[in-house]
Amino acid sequence: MNDREIIELFLERDQTAIERAQAEYGERLRRIALGVTGDAGLAEECVNDAYLEAWNRIPPNKPYGYLFAYLGRIVRFTAINRMEKENAKKRSAELGELTRELEECLPSSADTANEIEARLLMRTINAFLRTVPEQKRNIFIRRYWFFDPVERIAELSGKSVGSVKMTLMRLRKQLRAQLEKEGFTVD
Repeated sequence: MNDREIIELFLERDQTAIERAQAEYGERLRRIALGVTGDAGLAEECVNDAYLEAWNRIPPNKPYGYLFAYLGRIVRFTAINRMEKENAKKRSAELGELTRELEECLPSSADTANEIEARLLMRTINAFLRTVPEQKRNIFIRRYWFFDPVERIAELSGKSVGSVKMTLMRLRKQLRAQLEKEGFTVD
């Protein structure tokens, strides 16, 4: 079943849409969540939560032609948010108090200037990635979007672990230079 057919099932509010999406993309989505959480059970929960989120977002969204990317993004952010909550539970009371104190002097993430800067940063990174050869771009995305271990990337790309590490280091250096050139402050 192709993306368009699955999306049409979502639009018709047919519950088999989730089953079809799971059959088509479930394993890949679990790998994304597992890369973030490091826990198979938690990863499965994140994927299930992401299917529910997709159910609630389609409609009005109609991700024709990029359903996997759409679902992958939901899974990734679901897993990241879940890990932040899990880690928040583990913080000591003192650290929690320090965090609250710092939040009082940090700009809000909803701040318009921050939103604009975040969008400019995203555009700059995307423009940079368009200039990178496909194999290197795939290595970068597998590591920093899908959180794949270097060993898995080496296996998928047919390169040695050392070669993948070197490629990632060079790409980070090039990205840093590009960001600085565009006026971003890089720590």
